[in-house]
Amino acid sequence: MIGAFVYVELGTSIRKNGSDFAYFYYAKWYPIAFAFMAVGCIMTYPLSTAIQAETFSEYFIKGLKIQFQNSNHENIAKKLIGFSLIWLLMYLNFFSIKTVVSRFQIVATGAKILAMVIVICTGFYFLIFKGETQHFENMFENSTYAPGKLVSAMFAGLFSYDGWDILNYGTEEIENPRRTMPLAIVIGMSMIAIFYVTINISYFTVLTITQIQSSDAVAVSLAQAKLGNFQYVMPFAICILMVGTLNSTLFTASRYLHAAARAGNLPSFISCTNKYHDSPRTALFFHILLAMAFSFAGNLDQLINYEAFAEWAQRAFTMLALLYIRYLHKPVHPDAIRTPIIMPILFFVICASLVGVNIAENFQISAVGLGILLCGFISFYTFIWERSLPSVVWYQRVSTFVNEKLAVVAQVLFNGMIDRGTSEEDEFAEYEPIFPNPSTSAE
Repeated sequence: MIGAFVYVELGTSIRKNGSDFAYFYYAKWYPIAFAFMAVGCIMTYPLSTAIQAETFSEYFIKGLKIQFQNSNHENIAKKLIGFSLIWLLMYLNFFSIKTVVSRFQIVATGAKILAMVIVICTGFYFLIFKGETQHFENMFENSTYAPGKLVSAMFAGLFSYDGWDILNYGTEEIENPRRTMPLAIVIGMSMIAIFYVTINISYFTVLTITQIQSSDAVAVSLAQAKLGNFQYVMPFAICILMVGTLNSTLFTASRYLHAAARAGNLPSFISCTNKYHDSPRTALFFHILLAMAFSFAGNLDQLINYEAFAEWAQRAFTMLALLYIRYLHKPVHPDAIRTPIIMPILFFVICASLVGVNIAENFQISAVGLGILLCGFISFYTFIWERSLPSVVWYQRVSTFVNEKLAVVAQVLFNGMIDRGTSEEDEFAEYEPIFPNPSTSAE
């Protein structure tokens, strides 16, 4: 809640789309903004897609009751099922955004509500009418309190509650941010907290701690324990809601990648868009390739740790940007909501502590995010900074030639045109593009 209200202050103070990146730009922290843009395009969004595809595979296999001879066969099957789903969704997003895809979101939302209601009603029935409270005794027995384990657990928990900064990505489209944003946070976070707490109470009512720890799909384990033949509905209901969640991630991630390419901060051939279906096909394709690559980076818990590390490092820098803006008394919107100064300081300490402990205890996981972040800084000072390669004539000629050829290939393969955008509309446009837009396009 602390972080959510601090982001309300940012959203009402700096009314630009783009969330953290818009705030870095406002503070004129251009290298940091570009570096985290690279992390988002290359790591955070692809990891989210990989996590959701892996979760879908878990429940799909549970629903079909497929047995495997060994864990290697199971891992291969999960990858193939997840890849099949994201390629299918990519195809649908190529052609049917306004018909099949958008309508399916309604079905996915219904499946999500159905699954939560089933879990909550089942758990509270056995808690209230059957008096099953034995699993709540000695709940924390044999717990591990090592710092690395605690941070991993917090990353997993915070991953579930994430999304409270989503309005900051579209602040310009909100009619009255001063009223809408805090109201959305209070109502939305309260509902999510109530749902998740009651769901977890239901899990612990029906299942033992050992069963919960050993289960890859806890909702399915609950259904198998108490719902009889109705247990077969649960995994497929969750599969449907995971398809909807995954589709939303593909939609958001591809538009984010497309916007960065359109602005010239990534090769502009990635901005190739099919005008008939208004689909950023090249960005979708590259995002899915990255998601498939990251799916081999580890198991589900490791993927969540990779994604969470990058995200919380970004939020720590965002808090520093807010404190910097306050310290310099930079002008903000007159209707901005101000939180007590202790809140951004406290949230920064929380973010920095999570990131710092993770670096100390799980450096191998942290190294991936740190490496991409470092590459982002190097890329900025190599390709964006006006005193580096953009000032060299031969580089301009070579980069333009290569990008033109790649643009032709992308336009032929994806039946699209390069989206050049306009500098007035693009939030990244105040920087020199890494790769100039091609001067010609394929017919």
